[in-house]
Amino acid sequence: MSQARAAPRPNPSRWLFLIHQVPAKPDYLRVKVRRRLAQLGAVALKNSVYVLPASPEGRSRLGELAREILRLGGEALVCQAELLEGLADGSLEDLLRRASDAEYTAITAEAKRLASTLRRVRASDEAGRRRFGQAVERLRTRFDQAVARDAFEARGRDEAAGHISLAAGHISLAEDLAQGVEENDKRRPQPAASPSGATWVTRKGVMVDRIASAWLIRRFIDSLADFKFVTGRGYRPKNGEIRFDMAEAEYTHHNGHCTFEVLIERFKLRDSALRPIAEIVHDLDLEDSRYGREETAGVGRMIVGLAIASTGDEERIAQGGPVFDSLYQSFRRRA
Repeated sequence: MSQARAAPRPNPSRWLFLIHQVPAKPDYLRVKVRRRLAQLGAVALKNSVYVLPASPEGRSRLGELAREILRLGGEALVCQAELLEGLADGSLEDLLRRASDAEYTAITAEAKRLASTLRRVRASDEAGRRRFGQAVERLRTRFDQAVARDAFEARGRDEAAGHISLAAGHISLAEDLAQGVEENDKRRPQPAASPSGATWVTRKGVMVDRIASAWLIRRFIDSLADFKFVTGRGYRPKNGEIRFDMAEAEYTHHNGHCTFEVLIERFKLRDSALRPIAEIVHDLDLEDSRYGREETAGVGRMIVGLAIASTGDEERIAQGGPVFDSLYQSFRRRA
């Protein structure tokens, strides 16, 4: 009677290692190998020992790199192994997370720089807007590649995503301004005076003016409002849709006022507690320091913080509502 064969044990090996030695010549080879390892997301344990989480793709790409090193006269081997003594799996995970966080930190810094520089680009500078748009897209590609390498969800991922979104929002606003966001109101069809349950359409990547305007709409204008987020360029509204803070919108920037101020004026909202909120939103959105309220900087920090933490537009509006509710109650008590 034949003996039953034992079931194969699952492979516990979690890690891929590249152990290599590159020749002194050609000079570029060492740099090339390090660049390729960085693109894979591998991190150094020693000068010549690199580690990756085990995966079929990682095994294939490390194998390709090892074969290239061997072809150029170096030494290389790839192995898949589990850790037994001296180093815990968690230590390697932390090492890889730190490498990902360093990349996210660099991406965040670049996104902040782009957003800051873009604020100084005039709406009429089409070449400048195009150049910055391409820079943001390159940064987004770099971020996507970093995410693909980030096997252990480093903490800096959400912050980097949020700042890229902020930079993209500045570009979108500049493009809308260039397309005539401040067109004469007489050229725009006006919706009903008191909409109810309308679909309010605005640009994706909502920030302070759109978040505040969405709060104002639901709180004082259309309590049953739904919100829809579009690219903004060339959008044609459907029946029952009302556009705000975008090109050719029914309600948007006009005569040096932000959308929040325009909504207050058009719907004749006379609540005195809304005026200081409008001044805060104006200064944050238009950045002209017209009113200089002491609360402005703090509100701006909160909006940036929730934008970083909440990359989805619906979530940003939901998170922003309590911020403006609290502001409103504060100014209402003062009044």
